[in-house]
Formats: sequence, structure tokens, C-alpha cells
Amino acid sequence: MSGVYEGQAWVFGDHVSTDQILPGAYLDRPMEEVGSHAMAGVDPSFAGRVRPGDFVVAGLNFGCGSSREAAVMALKQVGVVAVVARSFGRIFFRNAINNGLPAAIVPETSGIHQGDRLRLDLTARTLTNLRSGQAFPLQSLTGTSSEILEAGGIVPYTLRRLGRSP
Repeated sequence: MSGVYEGQAWVFGDHVSTDQILPGAYLDRPMEEVGSHAMAGVDPSFAGRVRPGDFVVAGLNFGCGSSREAAVMALKQVGVVAVVARSFGRIFFRNAINNGLPAAIVPETSGIHQGDRLRLDLTARTLTNLRSGQAFPLQSLTGTSSEILEAGGIVPYTLRRLGRSP
């Protein structure tokens, strides 16, 4: 898997649920509009301030709660390039990978602060905080997960395996 991403960190805490990532009030919106409500349950101003290429950083159990695939799509639509956390809700993790959004598990996120510049290197399997110089090994994104991400998500991955082009 290849890919190096750099962007600003947007830091959130532990146990951020999919209902906070994309509140239920916005689930009836067309999928093309959900990005404007990303993280509205935690920070209503997030979608207006985040920039393409930025990262969401969290502690434990990011994306817990319902199996709301639209939560992943909202993050992608506002330009979040990856989500970094100490752990993920299982369904959120699979939805992220299947939709081509890297969900990087690292051993610690407490040294990452709001606004820090991060570099995620999927080939070297590291996340580096460019402010502090601290590097974290990735504990996810191996095997089939990395193949799905490299293909751009589960649909292009499946088509590739079937010998068809997307």
C-alpha cells in the first residue's frame, strides 16, 4: 500500500459515537450533503473549518455506536484524509476501510494536539507528529485492509478481483 498524507490534526476524545460524527437529524439528507454536518454532535463548526487533507485524531473507541456508514462518508466529503485513534468501534473501522478512508490505530494519541501537523506514511506504516517529531507505528492497515484501501474501497477492490474495471 502506498500513500503519504500530511495535514492538520483535529483532536477529539474517547468514545466519539457515530451519532456525534453525523447526528441522526441529518441522516435524511442526500448523501452529497452529509459532509456539511460532519462532527456536528461534538463541534458544530468543524465542517466549516476543516480543510482537505486534514486528520481526525481521537482516543479510544472512535466511531462506537450505530452502524451508520454515512458517518464515514461525512468525514470523507469534508476532506478528512484519515482518522487516527487508539481504537475504533468495529463497524466504523470496517465502514472506513470499505469506503477508502484509512483508519489508523496507533498506541497513543495524547501527545497530538489540536492543529499539530501530521504525516501518515502508509508504506512506512508510521504516523509522525511534525511538531514534536514523535513517530507512532501503525497497528492497523495490513493484509486485506491495506489492499482494499489501495484499490480505493471495497467496490473497486471487488471489481479488480473479478477482473473488471470500476
